[in-house]
Amino acid sequence: MKTKLLLFICINILLINISNAQTPALIGYWQNWNDPQCPYIQLTQIDTSYNIIPVAFAVPASGTTYNMTYTPDGITQLTFKKQIDTMHLRSKKVIISIGGANDPVSLPDTNKRNTFITSMMTIINTYSFDGIDIDLEGSSLSLSGGTIANPTDAKIINLIYAIRKIMDLYRSQFNKKMILTMAPETAYVTGGMSAYGGIWGAYLPVINALRDSIEVLHVQLYNSGSMYGIDGQIYNQGTVDFILSQTEAVIYGFNTAGGYFTGLRADQIAVGLPACTNAAGGGYMNIDSVKAAINYLRGLAPKPAKYTRVSSYPLLRGMMDWSINWDKVATCGAVYEYAGNFNRIFRPSQTLSLNLFIQGFYNSSADITIRDTVRIYLRDTIAPYVIADSAKSYLNTNGTATFNFTNAQNNKRYYIQIKHRNSIQTWSKAGGEIFTSSVMNYNFTSSSAQAFGSNMTQIDTSPLRFGIYSGDSNQDGIIDAADISIIENDAAILLSGYIMTDINGDNIVDGSDISLVENNAVLGIIVIKP
Repeated sequence: MKTKLLLFICINILLINISNAQTPALIGYWQNWNDPQCPYIQLTQIDTSYNIIPVAFAVPASGTTYNMTYTPDGITQLTFKKQIDTMHLRSKKVIISIGGANDPVSLPDTNKRNTFITSMMTIINTYSFDGIDIDLEGSSLSLSGGTIANPTDAKIINLIYAIRKIMDLYRSQFNKKMILTMAPETAYVTGGMSAYGGIWGAYLPVINALRDSIEVLHVQLYNSGSMYGIDGQIYNQGTVDFILSQTEAVIYGFNTAGGYFTGLRADQIAVGLPACTNAAGGGYMNIDSVKAAINYLRGLAPKPAKYTRVSSYPLLRGMMDWSINWDKVATCGAVYEYAGNFNRIFRPSQTLSLNLFIQGFYNSSADITIRDTVRIYLRDTIAPYVIADSAKSYLNTNGTATFNFTNAQNNKRYYIQIKHRNSIQTWSKAGGEIFTSSVMNYNFTSSSAQAFGSNMTQIDTSPLRFGIYSGDSNQDGIIDAADISIIENDAAILLSGYIMTDINGDNIVDGSDISLVENNAVLGIIVIKP
């Protein structure tokens, strides 16, 4: 009986952990303005690794701190709405962030609170935002009394009421839960360990009241002074210890003069950092230090610094950065370096097992192919078919190859695009393919219909084989006289080696290469893609 009871408890704990497991979140702020240092990016052109995108910012109308407005910068309202629709088709969550560093939002009375509610619902409905990000700074929130459990300040009480009301209205209208995230500065949260008053700890009553509704809390671990950890030690921004101490505090909980703050679940917490050195006044950390800190918190790596965690948090939700625009800048670290580091940390490698033959390299008498390097691009299935990831591998003699991707995601559709040194670029069939449990299998050799537009040729009858067309030696997307001319020139001098004009892979350019390309040129072979 005891054994059965223990088994029942273990199964239930496992089921609870599975149900609590969330898709890792990469949260990136999208700047609704052009900055010469980090230029404007079209929403649909951002790196596909980002899956929760707070749009910065909805701000109060001039002369108010509560009547919220949002106007797309540089594009029309209709265009921006269509971009959000496209992001939804890509399974991205686009939310509206309120406030920011320069525009305080405060609700000192019920009339202003009600105007805030109405104006925010108008913004949400106009653009089909998936929710709200609370990024209140400056004078937006402050404490003059009360406790975490029982706040007494009108601004805090009214904000809590307003967010709950907006969530109720959202559920009523859209029949789903509204996404709620928060991006407080450290002083407003863990600063409560130092003092409880003014801005110190001012977010804590809001977090506490809305804890069951918060999707992700990502405290800004930048532009910060030194802060206490739950071990009573003081830590400084820009260090591994700062990430460790401040992140564990909001999960484990801590004491304040306003009462005990009970931590949130680990799957509600993301680590918020600048995307690169110029993105904030302080707090940037190199990618290896960030990885070491987060993997230690998750129980996947040894202790990397002074701070010793109390527990491990394998369900830690992910990472946030300010901002996507800064992450894109090539002069401030590598392009999308922050997004790439998130993928290194939180997303396992996705494996594509591919079957492929190349027309000119295939030997029908032996049913084998000459080995060569092939690059695969995974592309979004929605126009403009953005590249989500790429990998290259060596094609084996039996036509198999394995490709590993770090940015691709499970249960999301991708086109497979093949790029080979002298073959026609070929795409997988219409509709896209998905990784299931980090694995995808795709066979281009079984039927021409496996290629988009059936753009392959039969290369064997027994066994039945299909291959991608050979002969695009200049990689311009068409096999034509230009390719023939290049190959004839090289054949005239019997050029040899690993070269683009060696169409059949025998390491010499001769008449057999010319013949194959001439036949495909007559057929007018071109790239066929969505």
